Amino acid sequence: MLKEFRDFIARGNVMDMAVGIIIGASFTAIVSSMVADLINPIIGVVTGGIDFSNLFVNLGEGEFASLAAAREAGAPVFAYGAFLTAVINFLIVAFVVFLLVKLVNRVKEAAIRKAEEAPPEAKPAAPSSEQLLAEIRDLLKARAS
Repeated sequence: MLKEFRDFIARGNVMDMAVGIIIGASFTAIVSSMVADLINPIIGVVTGGIDFSNLFVNLGEGEFASLAAAREAGAPVFAYGAFLTAVINFLIVAFVVFLLVKLVNRVKEAAIRKAEEAPPEAKPAAPSSEQLLAEIRDLLKARAS
């Protein structure tokens, strides 16, 4: 059973998937930082300083200055700002993945075009019947001597 498990892990598909998951996690951190540190401040400037991640509606009693204060107090909140941030994250990730797939497809197409444009390798011409017969004749003469 241990050998089967080792063979399963050593297959290329499992290793490719593991690399994909690790890169995906790192990519998520980059996109999250891009949204939180670059895009949300720009949107905040355009919308007059609104921070989406702190937008909420208190569904309980009391007044809270921030979403963190409401959550800390245990108040039920409708945190639509966090949802908007998640939607922005998704749109950015989807767009970046689209651009990456487009780039990979363009590189593949260029490689295919280059392979199609390259002249096919010239195969050596097969000997003609006359050449084969001449070789056979020469071999027979050499044996007869």
